[in-house]
Amino acid sequence: MANGTELINFPEGGYRYLKGVFQYSGGVAAQPGHLIERVLFKRPMPLTEGFEAIAAHLVSMGRPLTALCACELRSPAPFSEAGFEIFNRRYARTLESWGLVRGDRNPVARTNVCPLVNIPAEPVFHAFCYTFQTTETSSSGDFVVSGGGEARDGQASYRESMVRLGDISLAGLREKLHYVMTEMERRTTGLGFDWDDAAVVQVYTVHDIGSLVEDEIIRRGNLSGGLTWHLTRPPIVDMEVEMDLRRVRSEILWSPRP
Repeated sequence: MANGTELINFPEGGYRYLKGVFQYSGGVAAQPGHLIERVLFKRPMPLTEGFEAIAAHLVSMGRPLTALCACELRSPAPFSEAGFEIFNRRYARTLESWGLVRGDRNPVARTNVCPLVNIPAEPVFHAFCYTFQTTETSSSGDFVVSGGGEARDGQASYRESMVRLGDISLAGLREKLHYVMTEMERRTTGLGFDWDDAAVVQVYTVHDIGSLVEDEIIRRGNLSGGLTWHLTRPPIVDMEVEMDLRRVRSEILWSPRP
């Protein structure tokens, strides 16, 4: 099956995932007997310190490192494609040492965007998700869909597959947003859910897409949780729109001890 359509069980972590590229999966969903908790860092942490804090938290919760199922990152500015490759290799090394990345298979979902305000000096952790066990009988409804922009993963280059490359006209943004929404639906369906199942839907762009939201997003589904719009750029130069979505049972604000 093509990337993003092959659903793989990952029993070591208590979840299943959509096969993606080496740096992230298309999304994750909790297996029966598990739920997902999202942990938002009160203070963003650089990658090395963030991974150390996440490991300590998982151990304190009695969970293996393989329970990590999603990472949300913030970077100073969009990467060149070569720079993104270098960054991703560095990031994936830790996941490999944790028993998560195995060859070209990475179960961990991810969003990585570049904010216009509170710009970090280096890539940092914004939040992460992990699975935990539960005795609830209806416990397989938590999921996280990775961030995706207007370019197909796994191509020779992002630029070769970007929708309307360089076009930030209203028509260009509409086509970009339409593509991203279609990809979000595809990933959600691949995990076994519908668009209406999402509790949190987030869009990341610095462009005014207000006039496009009703046609391209609202009419796709219920959006009972509303839409969160972040003034951020996707992580690749010349990419303009990114989205992700999730439904998790628990979300906490966390300040790791020094």
